Amino acid sequence: MAAVRRARTAAIVYALAALAVLCGVGFLIGAAYVWVAGRYGPITACLAFGAGFLVIAGLLLLIHKLSAGARTRRGARRRNADMKAIGMTAALAVLPTLLKGKGGLGTILGPAIALAAYAIYRENTKPDTDDPDAGEAK
Repeated sequence: MAAVRRARTAAIVYALAALAVLCGVGFLIGAAYVWVAGRYGPITACLAFGAGFLVIAGLLLLIHKLSAGARTRRGARRRNADMKAIGMTAALAVLPTLLKGKGGLGTILGPAIALAAYAIYRENTKPDTDDPDAGEAK
């Protein structure tokens, strides 16, 4: 209960601090507007501030759009690594059962040798020369 109470108190303090920051930023923007309006006129100040905020919004959206691709790739790499780890864990969990079974070591070595042979076969076969896309990465 004490930890919940401390967390609730901290959340309230941070919320009040954020509200104070927003008010401070608002007053700074207001002061800048008053200064620009006094120097260049109210219409010019309104147009400049409006255009400035639109540029800021556009930049934020552009940055978000550009970083979305990186986030997607990072998530795909993480999922791939997780799937490999799950596969290895499952294989290691089943290994003792396979070794104790009727087939024993042959149950494991048979498919492993077949996979190795297939990999060697694929590496040593020539690509089809009739297909113009055969040498290109897809």
